[in-house]
Parts: sequence; structure tokens; C-alpha cells
Amino acid sequence: MASPPNPVSDAQVGLLRDTVVALVRRDGADLSARQLGVFLTCYLNDGGHTVRGLAAELNVSKPAITRALDRLGELDLARRKVDPLDRRSVLVQRTTKGSAFLRDLRNIMTEASGGGKKGSKKAAA
Repeated sequence: MASPPNPVSDAQVGLLRDTVVALVRRDGADLSARQLGVFLTCYLNDGGHTVRGLAAELNVSKPAITRALDRLGELDLARRKVDPLDRRSVLVQRTTKGSAFLRDLRNIMTEASGGGKKGSKKAAA
């Protein structure tokens, strides 16, 4: 019996690996998979994000989101602010440092995919 086709190619998994390795090698703190997932959700999906909304979107507990946001806050990649319209709710805000991290992440992925200098050298080797 043949295996069903896998929609994720080895190249995509390799890109993920190269990106994660580059993130680990760079100066600064590392993000866990959960922290990176929360970060990317906040930065790539428009709209106001709340702990409750992030927990629902990522299908993880609110305490897990809170811990991830604590770490992102320590690193100044995101911050929390009380919602002025509903003081019971906390909004997650983007930061300048977080925007710079996302830009760096995009550059790392471009290089890892062969679109940058390092990736081009790797492809030629």
C-alpha cells in the first residue's frame, strides 16, 4: 500500500531547520516554539490580540499564552496593555524591537531558502 502524498516537502522542513539553527546561532535569547508561535501570530495576523484570543487561535491554555507573553515582554518583543474599552481585557501590542526581530527572521529565511548570499553559496556548493 502506497503512502499518501505528503504536502510538506523535505525542502520546506529543511528551510525550517536552517531558520531555527540560524536563530539559535545568533546573539540574543532563543525563543521556544510556543513563544515563536505567539510572536508570529501577533505580528502576522492583523487586529488586536488578547490572551483569550491567542489561546483560542493557537489551541493552548491561557496560562501557556501568559508564560509566552511574559518571556516576549522580558525580551521587549511584545507588551501587554489594559484594553481601555474593557479594563478586564489585556491587549498584546507590537514593539519596535519585535518588528526588527521579524525583519531579521525574514532575512534569515530568505538566506536559508537560497534567496540571499549565504543561501546562494550553499546552493552552488
